[in-house]
This record gives sequence, structure tokens and C-alpha cells, in this order.
Amino acid sequence: MAGLTVTRAHLAEAVYQEVGLSRTESAQLVDFILEEMANSLLGDGMVKISSFGTFMVREKGERVGRNPKTGEEVPILPRRVLVFRASQMLKDRINGEASPP
Repeated sequence: MAGLTVTRAHLAEAVYQEVGLSRTESAQLVDFILEEMANSLLGDGMVKISSFGTFMVREKGERVGRNPKTGEEVPILPRRVLVFRASQMLKDRINGEASPP
């Protein structure tokens, strides 16, 4: 499955096919869901989707990195990063241990 990327358009088309909303309504629904997820991550820093996984914003502290080419030490500033942790059900599905719903 290398090279397969799921886009907003793919998600909207899937909603259109499965739910029966118009293409415009499907695209708006996908945009709304993604916007809500982004707002939640900006707010409390966590989005949990049952049977799928959890998206979390994590704080990373300042640390010293090294330029591999020159060996020069460079400070890496503190930052926030997005982390995804898959649910056990998703991990099982990926490994072929459970049937899809």
C-alpha cells in the first residue's frame, strides 16, 4: 500500500458514498470534523477516537542537538509536537488479528 494517501477529497467521497449526503455537504462535514479536531488539540491538547486512537499535543523541552555533518552542537528550542497513539483494536486490525467492524 505504499504511496496511498488519504486526502480530504477521499474522505468526502467516502461520506458521499456511504451516508448519501451531497458531495458539497460531505466535504463540509469532513472539514467541520477536522476543524473540531484541530480546535480541540489547540485547546486541551487531546482528541480520543474510540477504537482508533488518541492524538495528543506534547511539550518537548530544550535540548542540545548535533549537526551530523560538522559535529557542531546546536540548541533545539522547546516546542509542542503532535503525537498519535493507536488503539489496541487498530493495532490488532493492522496485524490481521481482528476482523474489521
